[in-house]
Parts: sequence; C-alpha cells; structure tokens
Amino acid sequence: MTTATMTLSAIDLTAPQTFLDHQDELVSMWRQFRSQSPVHWHPVEGRQVPGFWVVSRYRDVMEVYRDNKRFTSERGNVLATLLEGGDSAAGQMLAVTDGRRHRELRNLLLKAFAPRVLESVVDAVRRRADRLVREAVARGECDFAQDVAEHIPMATIADLLGVPAADRDYLLSLTKQALSAEEAEQSAEEALVARNELLLYFSELAEERREDPRDDVVSVLATATIDGEPLTEQEIVFNCYSVIIGGDETSRLSMICAVKELIEHPEQWRRLKSGEVATESAVEEVLRWVTPAMHFGRRALTDVEIGGRTLRAGDVVTLWNSSANYDEEVFDRPDVFDLARTPNKHVSFGYGPHFCLGSYLGRAEIHALLTALRTHVAEMTPTAPARPIHSNFLHGYSSLPVSLRAAP
Repeated sequence: MTTATMTLSAIDLTAPQTFLDHQDELVSMWRQFRSQSPVHWHPVEGRQVPGFWVVSRYRDVMEVYRDNKRFTSERGNVLATLLEGGDSAAGQMLAVTDGRRHRELRNLLLKAFAPRVLESVVDAVRRRADRLVREAVARGECDFAQDVAEHIPMATIADLLGVPAADRDYLLSLTKQALSAEEAEQSAEEALVARNELLLYFSELAEERREDPRDDVVSVLATATIDGEPLTEQEIVFNCYSVIIGGDETSRLSMICAVKELIEHPEQWRRLKSGEVATESAVEEVLRWVTPAMHFGRRALTDVEIGGRTLRAGDVVTLWNSSANYDEEVFDRPDVFDLARTPNKHVSFGYGPHFCLGSYLGRAEIHALLTALRTHVAEMTPTAPARPIHSNFLHGYSSLPVSLRAAP
C-alpha cells in the first residue's frame, strides 16, 4: 500500500518498521500530513500509553521549539521516553532540563564547545577523515558506514571528552550497543546494560579528572561549580553520556547518507568534485536532506493553540524535523537534492533553547569528509544494498558497501 492510498490514521509513527516499509514514500507521506492534518492527533493502539500530537509544518515546529515556557523537555524529548512518562535523566542532563538549571548547564558546556576551543579537535577531524578515506581508496572496497564514518565522530567525541586511547574501542563498542534498538534483532535489555556501563565508565573517569584535571569536557564538568556547589555525580555522567550519544549520531548518519546520495545523484557529485558548489552549502544540504534525527518532542505545560488545534496541558507533542525540512512554504523544490541550495534554514539540529551544542563540530566533521572525498575519490559505486537502521527516531544506514576509485 502506498502513502497515496493510505489514510493518515493508518500510519503508525511509533513503529520503526513504518519508516522501513515506506522509506521511498516518506517525502510524500509528510507532504500529506502537512496538507491534510499539519497538527495531527496520533492514538497509540495496543499499549497503555497516551496518544500524541504530530506537528509537521515548519512554522508550527519552529513555534514549539522556540517556546520553553508553555512546552517542556523535562518529561522526555523523544517518543520512546515521552510515551513512557518521562526520562530518568530529567533535570540533570542538558537535553531534558529546562529553566534556570538548563541555562547554567548550557553556559558551562558552551565553554567547551566554542569554535576557538575546538580548533585542535577540528584539525584532528580533518586529518582523521583524510586518512580514513585515503585508506579506503587504497583498499578499493569498504563498508563506508563501518570502516570510515563510524570512526570519525566517535574518535572526535573521545578527543573532546578526554577518553584515553586505550579505552576507545571499548567505548565505541558500548555506544553501538547502547543504540542497539537501531537493529531489529537486538534487545532493549542489551541497550540498557550498555547505557549503564557507559554511565559507570564516565563516573570513574570523572573521579580521575577531579584529582587530575585536563583540558577536556569531563574535567570541565567534574571541577565546575554552579552557585558555589559542584555538579552532582548524576549531572556529570548524564551529560557525558549525552555528549557521546548526541555527538555521534548526527554526523555519522549524515556522512553515510551523504555518500549514498552522492552515488545516486551523480550530477551533484560532479558539482562537488569540480568545485562548482561550495563544501559549506553541500554540508547544509546533506543535513537537510538526511535529517538524521527525525523528530524531537515536548510536553505541553498549559493549554495552547498550534496550527488551529488546541493542545491540552500534559499532551505529548512531537516535532517532525523530517517533515519541516521538506516544507514547500520554506524550501524551493524541497524534494530536489541541491548542494548549492541557499538559504537553507533546516532544523536538523533543532532550534531555540535546546539547539544542538555540537552543531559546529558536526558541521566540521561532515565538511572534513566531503573535502576528503572530493580530494581522493574519482568514482563511488555501491557493491551491495545499504542496510537501513531500525528506528522511529534516527534515519540512516548501518552498512553501506562501496567501491572507491582513486582520483588521478
């Protein structure tokens, strides 16, 4: 059944399989939401959880993102936690904290994510991306997702956090397991165990950094005070966890999808390769087109009208970036992959008070990869089908086998 014949009430946005079964029809599905029911009530069948609102138009998504007075992140910010009633890190992890504590934590972390502070980290990103692409070209064939893209953001975040070199393979393994819900055959229990292992790891690392501070994010959190009081252990470990999970996903999935789209759009690859389009605009179009985090969410704190519908206090509200980034009211020919697109005010990093702290670093990682590709690669060809991840939150691929022919 295609989205052209589906009624919106038949679309289950809680089911990861929906996004796999209709992956070629998602653009038209979201167009249907925006035109027919831009603020749409989505019941949840067969589970003792509430229904939720689906907000799909760019202007409505932006209105909710901006408004941290009538909407809160402290009862979850993605469907999985919102529908279960909350997030265990609420009020302690930046992404699910609001009000004064959010501002204090954000200002603290902003110091570690300032472009000036990140200069050495970004230099390492460029070198790492260049080396990994050169090595892949030398082999001739690789799984781009696992052999190249996987290693750029994770190593970068490990640099930022100050994770010792000897621990990085262990950290990468835990992070992949913590996101194991992306793979249909892996269990939520395995993901929970891995998340707990990550939290324990950062608790021990923070203890070391209190005694011996370094120039890294863990040291910043472990030695910081707010109103004269140190951060709690939970605040430290939850925010380390947030940095490593959030810092990995957007860049990694965007890089994998970038290669897939450049293969499928050879004219755009030619334009990038020749220098006809700037790498900076190409980065923004990759982020818009891919939209790796398909949605974020909030809870309404009071009755509020959005898009002509009344949302009641306590209602779950989901903001679909993957729809807003294709809104015809904002983007000219949104279903065209155009690396020269400008302006390009996508919402792939969110917006408002919770705008992604790592956006500068994420852009730098994608920029470094595209630069390495245009420098070292003449031609890219798929050697097997890409394997999409199994998620109602993330969009992308866990495997992308390709052959790479060297540039002369």
